[in-house]
Amino acid sequence: MASTKRLTQTEIIGSLAETSGLKKADVKGLFDALADLAASEVKKNGEFTLPGFGKLVKATRKAREGRNPATGKPIKIPAKTTVKFRLGKAMKDAVGEK
Repeated sequence: MASTKRLTQTEIIGSLAETSGLKKADVKGLFDALADLAASEVKKNGEFTLPGFGKLVKATRKAREGRNPATGKPIKIPAKTTVKFRLGKAMKDAVGEK
C-alpha cells in the first residue's frame, strides 16, 4: 500500500511554484488572496465555487441537546453557522477512479 503521508503547505506551494514557473512567494500570495475571496463570498452570498474542486457553502446548525462526556449531564448546544465543503462531480470521479 502507498504511503499515507500528506503534503504540507510548504510542499504544496513548492510544487505549484515549480510546475507554474512562479516564485514561491507569489504562489503563497495567490493562496492567501483565494482564501480571503472565498471567505468574503461565503459570508456575503452563502457560497463560493472553486472550479474543478467543489463548493464552499454556508450552513446553519440547529440548537440541540448534548451530553457532557465527563459527567453525563445534559447540556444545551447553541445554534451556530458553519461552512461545509461539497466536492464537485469531476473531483469525485477523478478521486474515485482506481
